[in-house]
Amino acid sequence: MTSLEELFCQIDDFCQSFEPRWQASLVSNGVKHRQRSRALSLSEVMTILVSFHQQSYRNFKHFYEKHVCLYWHSAFPGLPSYQRFVDWIPSSLMPLCVYLKQCFGQCSGISFIDSTSLKVCHNRRIRGHRVFDQLAARGKTSVDWFFGFKLHVVVNEHGELLNFTLTPGNTDDRQPVRELLKDAFGKVFADRGYVSKKLAKQLFEDFGITFFAKPKRNMKNQLMRLTDKLLSRKRSIIETIIDQFKNISQIEHSRHRSPTNFLVNVVCGLIAYCHQPKKPSLQIDWALPPAA
Repeated sequence: MTSLEELFCQIDDFCQSFEPRWQASLVSNGVKHRQRSRALSLSEVMTILVSFHQQSYRNFKHFYEKHVCLYWHSAFPGLPSYQRFVDWIPSSLMPLCVYLKQCFGQCSGISFIDSTSLKVCHNRRIRGHRVFDQLAARGKTSVDWFFGFKLHVVVNEHGELLNFTLTPGNTDDRQPVRELLKDAFGKVFADRGYVSKKLAKQLFEDFGITFFAKPKRNMKNQLMRLTDKLLSRKRSIIETIIDQFKNISQIEHSRHRSPTNFLVNVVCGLIAYCHQPKKPSLQIDWALPPAA
């Protein structure tokens, strides 16, 4: 796990170059906001938000009051009350999204794509749910129905995040694929939910990507190279990463009271994963043919 000092230094270096350009763009667009002085800088707010996903706490309020205020008060001497800090969270969404983009890895020619559900409430409370009204939707996974969103992610064989997007829960997994893979190349491996000859043809024609989707049970097997077949069997790497998103970075819970804070929670969880020193990876070392 990245230390608090190292995490703050990386975020603060980003904020020092990002904030002046961000403020300049707001002024040039004619958007003026009243800038009230805060006891914490933007980099300190972002550091605390990301640190929550690196700890074992399940509730941010408990983390802030029982950990940050008690053990990190010397590192953040200007800590406000919990409610005041919550009021600052929405203003950090844009910087966090830009910072996450800088945390992405590099495509190496081997990528894996998958999606997972992000439930925002229990199924019994769907009719009475109001926070994500007109935003979330009912969807279905291989396990059960849910109400919320889908998180679509692309990773490389080193476990590095390459791209992500959020869609309502009823969105077809194949719909955001082209946008997610616009900067990718080489080979991309997916599960049965992405089977589509039309999609595979478009990806090859537009981006030169060879797309492999695991065939459904009622489909005939197609001839594949041995290396491609072995890589398709290693698709569990992205399932492991998604499991870490949910159980270590804690990007999913049903206590949200604001769509903006929901987005902040997801983005901070992904940033925390990107700062994870040891990620799930594939040790690929194909034997090269002997020289002629």
